[in-house]
Parts: sequence; C-alpha cells; structure tokens
Amino acid sequence: MSVQHIDDLWQLKAACRGPQAAVFFPPTSFERKDEKEDREVRAKAICATCPVRKPCLEYAIRIREPHGIWGGLNEMERKQLLTHKAG
Repeated sequence: MSVQHIDDLWQLKAACRGPQAAVFFPPTSFERKDEKEDREVRAKAICATCPVRKPCLEYAIRIREPHGIWGGLNEMERKQLLTHKAG
C-alpha cells in the first residue's frame, strides 16, 4: 500500500460517502444563494456526525481544495482559516 493510500484511509470512514455526497458540492447548473445555504447546512450537519472530520479538513487545507464542504467548512471558511493561521 502506498503512502498516499495510507494517508487517505480516513476517506473510507467519511459520513459523506454515498448518495448524499452531492450536497457537498455545488450543482453543475445555477444555484441561488438560498439554495446554496440550504445545501451547505445539510452538508455541515452530516459533517457534524462524521468520525473523520478533522483529517478531512486537514486534507482540504493541505491541498487547497477550492470547492465544496470539507471537514465542516465551505470554501470561504477554509480560506479564512488559512488567512487567520498565516496572520
């Protein structure tokens, strides 16, 4: 097993796996602001129950993931977290 596979094993335990994964990323079509907020609330509720929330967030920050909800934070929240850490 490669180092990458070992580092990514947390993904197998993620609460977002399965059909509900769609709420973690914006749709391919236009999404109104209220629709985005509702989708993010649903995704964050799933994150709140997730046993691997911390490694998920660490991964998203490490790779500078530009899209979706990771570790309970959206794109802007992760960016703010990075800015706060740097400052």
